[in-house]
Amino acid sequence: MESTTSADGTIIAFDRDGSGDPIVFVAGAFNDRTRCAPVAEQLRDRHSVICYDRRGRGDSTDEGTVAGIPAEGPDRELADLAAVIEAVGGSAAVFGFSSGGVLALRAAAAGLPITRIALYEPPIGKPQASDLPYRLAELIIAGRRGDAVVTFQTEGIGLPAAMVAELRDSPGWPYLEAIATSVVYDAALTGLGLPDALPELPMIVINGAETWPVLRELAAGLAATVPGLRHLEIPGGENHTMPPAATAEAVRAFLAGTSS
Repeated sequence: MESTTSADGTIIAFDRDGSGDPIVFVAGAFNDRTRCAPVAEQLRDRHSVICYDRRGRGDSTDEGTVAGIPAEGPDRELADLAAVIEAVGGSAAVFGFSSGGVLALRAAAAGLPITRIALYEPPIGKPQASDLPYRLAELIIAGRRGDAVVTFQTEGIGLPAAMVAELRDSPGWPYLEAIATSVVYDAALTGLGLPDALPELPMIVINGAETWPVLRELAAGLAATVPGLRHLEIPGGENHTMPPAATAEAVRAFLAGTSS
């Protein structure tokens, strides 16, 4: 594990492997840096692969206040990604999974030194209540972490209430509560939608053929909206997961400039 320091003093942890042109992996909601690792591992033969913990997850800290996340969260996370890119060479391709894809596009729009962007099922265009990040922050401040997780899962992700109730009784629930603060960042990002302007650089959006229909529709709609953004559907990917081999194959071809 390596680390770098973001603009506000937050320590951002990351793993780096392989050699070649760097690609930084940005995970989604409830994920730490291990989420994208299976895909990254298959690309390390030709690329330097970097998986980092977004702030408030894994081994990364968070020097911001919860109350400030709804308004300041996106800027804090842009600074985090900028620090990682600087630490690994000054420019990089970026792979964004789910809400990490929203962050990747925001970073490109903000002028970060990004060479290519690969998106995997970013929830851009999915309706979200404008006050969701603020309600999540209030729940966290009140010490109701479990309720914050439930609220984000039902309203932010759209999971059925019965499914969330089952998750609450599962062995993995304590982990979700432990990183509950991070969902405020995800909600703050996804509520912003598509940036007004994006630089001209190679971009691709990927979805699994067996994912939730709404995510397939959002990927196709995003490609139809953003000039030059390619859309690729790969086998598998049920329940908003990334099939490692198929995803890595698509990303490898994209980075080499051979995807169709």
